[in-house]
Amino acid sequence: MKVVRRPALSVLFGVLAAAVLIIGPPLAASAAGPRIDLQVLVVTNGSASVTAVTQQLKAEGVPYKTVDLRDSDRPVIDEAFLSDTVDGSPRAKYQGVVLPNAAPFEDGAEMAALAAYEKRFGIRQLDAHVRPSAAVGMNAPAYSGPMDGVTAQVTEAARADALRYLGGLVRFDDAEPDVGETEGFVATPLPDDPDAGKSFKPFVTATVKGKAGTVAGVYTHDGRSEMVLTFTSESEQWHFQTLGRGLVTWLTKGVHLGYDRNYFAVHVDDVFMPDARWSTEHNCTPTEDCDDGVETEDIRMEAGDVSFATQWQSQHGFVLDMAYNGAGSDEATLKNGVDPLTAAFVAVRDKFRWLNHTYSHPFLGCVQDTSTSPWQCRRNQSGQIVYVSAADIEREVTRNVQWASGRGIPVDAGELVTGEHSGLRVTPQQPDDNPNLAPALAKAGVKWTASDASREKAQRVIGSVRTVPRHPLNIFYNVGTAAEEVDQYNWIHTRRSDGGSGICEEDSSCIEPLDPDNGYESYIVPAETRIALAHTLANDPRPHYAHQSNLAEERILYPVLERVLSQYWSAFAANTPLINAPMSALGDELRRQDAWRAAVNAGAMDKGDVTAYVQDGTVTVKAPAGLEVPVTAPEGTRDAGGAPFGQTYAGERSAYRAGDVTLTLPGA
Repeated sequence: MKVVRRPALSVLFGVLAAAVLIIGPPLAASAAGPRIDLQVLVVTNGSASVTAVTQQLKAEGVPYKTVDLRDSDRPVIDEAFLSDTVDGSPRAKYQGVVLPNAAPFEDGAEMAALAAYEKRFGIRQLDAHVRPSAAVGMNAPAYSGPMDGVTAQVTEAARADALRYLGGLVRFDDAEPDVGETEGFVATPLPDDPDAGKSFKPFVTATVKGKAGTVAGVYTHDGRSEMVLTFTSESEQWHFQTLGRGLVTWLTKGVHLGYDRNYFAVHVDDVFMPDARWSTEHNCTPTEDCDDGVETEDIRMEAGDVSFATQWQSQHGFVLDMAYNGAGSDEATLKNGVDPLTAAFVAVRDKFRWLNHTYSHPFLGCVQDTSTSPWQCRRNQSGQIVYVSAADIEREVTRNVQWASGRGIPVDAGELVTGEHSGLRVTPQQPDDNPNLAPALAKAGVKWTASDASREKAQRVIGSVRTVPRHPLNIFYNVGTAAEEVDQYNWIHTRRSDGGSGICEEDSSCIEPLDPDNGYESYIVPAETRIALAHTLANDPRPHYAHQSNLAEERILYPVLERVLSQYWSAFAANTPLINAPMSALGDELRRQDAWRAAVNAGAMDKGDVTAYVQDGTVTVKAPAGLEVPVTAPEGTRDAGGAPFGQTYAGERSAYRAGDVTLTLPGA
């Protein structure tokens, strides 16, 4: 008889269980993590230190929302203000929080809500200026007082973190020895307490009057991270200009909207032309504002100046843009049979960038009536302004391009610098652009034309052409020596009682007369350096300009350029080079900045026209078609196709992207 064996009960149960798993519903996908919107919350009490941080955010293009503690109608900072739920996931509305100090609220409930929010979502807090105490992980101050002239050190930990773009030193300004510019505290951190989850990582240290300690660092406590700054700041102070980028990087964990570069380009106008010389005796310039009979010798570069410029560029790794006028060369050749200056430049033409400055440097706006001082626009019998014709404008532009082409000088026909930025409006004489300018430039193929940033800082669109505002260096076009520069500087900036023109008395900007022997090196060079670097470190792509006269004779432009470069490299690491780009590239960057800032100022983030957030290691940006959105992310970030995202700069990656963007952060 055949015996049939039954399976054990345990086997039957296993089979049944397997059957249940097979026919049952699939396992639910893991829930999405919190969403962190890419916008910063700035809580201000009006202090300069908070304003400096706000200016840094604005300069980089980082969206932010401001709550002013002085405003009685301000929103209450509570859970509903800070977070909500979107598509089933909790949302943090702000990726970082800036406070004037560690606890600025009168109502403790607001600080408690903010602390709970930061802990829940891992949001970082930046305290713009605090007094050291146990509340921020520090001992009482070892030093309290002025920080002017102090050189602080960036720690290795900070250089491996958000301050990776710095070389190691942070200098506090002492521009006016008799005026206190920065107040601060120096203190040591409290010992770390791992059991309580408390630690302090110094970012910047300093020694003042023998007292050593920390002036910036990260206090980790209660599940939160808090950047503590113990010094005051203003946006144009050197210490903040160098630290500002890193503060934003730390606050946002290196992921934010915005695009930041340090730009420095220098245009040299009137190349090949002679420039009139300032009369130190009569305090005027012939052909401009001197009486008849006053004459001075013109200033014009020589062949040796070209050799010097070539060597200087090579030594400093910096290229100058030569804005040239071909007529100056032709006139010198016609007069002398040969022009050594032209021959010298042509021989090294590929060493420089070249800009069309029109053939003969005429005024391209209205027809000028110089019979009066100041000049006026000529008018016809109907009282209408008479303008230079489109044909004359086009001829000046195209003839200069042809002149360069005939000598093998490479020039972009799309870039133009008109003489004195003429053709554009100039108040009070010519309140409108020459109506013939736009069609003439379009016909000549011009896409970018220079303007004067001291008159018009904003970029404008003129027909099919965009302006590129340029910052004037206060090295005068009509001087070739330091003594001439100081003489004219004193004339403009000192009181009548001190021998000056007294113009400065109208706005109380007068200075004490500069010493003719050393005033240039001791005052003007440092002043112009500070101004130029303030532009450079403010994410400002506008180029600077001087004149060929400043490269002639005593070559007084070079001390300013050398000081700008040396001060820059004394602070910044090699991963953060100066962006010295052609005029068209700088103009295009200004266009992108303006478009993005206009969108943000119009409320694109609040209205939902632009959404940007981090969720589960993925950055998502959605924007209207045609809008280029600037995005910055850490090294290692990849785009949707798996390629490295953007371009590397200052230890980060960044780029402008149009349309929807998806990025994968490192480690995700």
